[in-house]
Amino acid sequence: MIFGAHVIVYSKDAVADRAFFRDVLGFASVDAGHGWLIFALPPAEAAFHPDEENDRHELYFMCDDLKTEMSALQKKGVACSGIQEARWGSITKLKLPGGGQIGLYQPKHPTALALRSS
Repeated sequence: MIFGAHVIVYSKDAVADRAFFRDVLGFASVDAGHGWLIFALPPAEAAFHPDEENDRHELYFMCDDLKTEMSALQKKGVACSGIQEARWGSITKLKLPGGGQIGLYQPKHPTALALRSS
């Protein structure tokens, strides 16, 4: 039985990005050994979008009030991109210390978060 998902974010500075997830985003973690942190994430959902290529993945966190979250992150020194409006949500991007980026959005669509796979 599948009981969860494990997301991998590749980084040029994994130590800095782990610290960002722990100290800035406040995600709890376990140490799998030698400082290799594995983070508990909020409930998740997966979507499949058409593309000309395979093996391209993105990580977005969801929130109820994007402007409030952006303000809280900016107080912690996190630079957020401008808000982009899309049919499916209001979106900003956060730059990670390792150089990558993740998305944060306020969905405009129904979410599957309350559903559980059997």
